[in-house]
Amino acid sequence: MTPDALKSLIRTIPDFPKPGIEFRDITTLIGHGEGFAACVAMLAERAQAAGAQAIAGMEARGFIFGAAVAAKLALPFIPVRKPGKLPVPVLAVDYALEYGTDRLEVDPDAVGAGQRVVVVDDLIATGGTALAAVQLLRRAGGEVAQALFVIDLPDLGGAEKLREAGVPVQAVMAFAGH
Repeated sequence: MTPDALKSLIRTIPDFPKPGIEFRDITTLIGHGEGFAACVAMLAERAQAAGAQAIAGMEARGFIFGAAVAAKLALPFIPVRKPGKLPVPVLAVDYALEYGTDRLEVDPDAVGAGQRVVVVDDLIATGGTALAAVQLLRRAGGEVAQALFVIDLPDLGGAEKLREAGVPVQAVMAFAGH
C-alpha cells in the first residue's frame, strides 16, 4: 500500500475534542489488517535505515506502533509511560501542556548507554510529548537517532521543534490544519 492509500484509512472526526479541531483517528487504520501491516513495515524500514538499536513509544498509541515496529525488527521496545505505571525507580520529566503540565517516566535500565533509539508515535502535533520523551531518553543515556510518526500535523510545528532539538523526523503522512 502507498502512503496515500494509508492516508485514506484515517478517519477524520470534526469538532473533537472541541469545536474547530479535526481529530485524526488511527482506529480505522489499525483496524485494517493490510493497512496496519503496511504502515508498520514503512516505519520499520525507516527505523532500520536510522540504525535503530531500540524502539521507544509513548503511552498509549505509541505503544501500538512502536511495539509492532520493535517486534518486526526484533529490537527491544522501551515504553515511555505516564506517571505511576512503572514498578521501579524511574527517570521522569515534566512538560508543558496547553493548560498545565504532564509527566513522562522511563525505567532507566531499559535504555543502554549510547544505544541508538528511534521514537515512534501515532501523531506529532505541537511536539510537547515527543520533546519530553527525547529529553527523557537522552537523560537515560540513549542517543535519539530519529523520531517517526504515522501522522504529522505540520501546521502545529511539532516536527520542526524536534528538528531544532537535533532529532531527524519523518512521517508516513501529513494533514494540513489541526
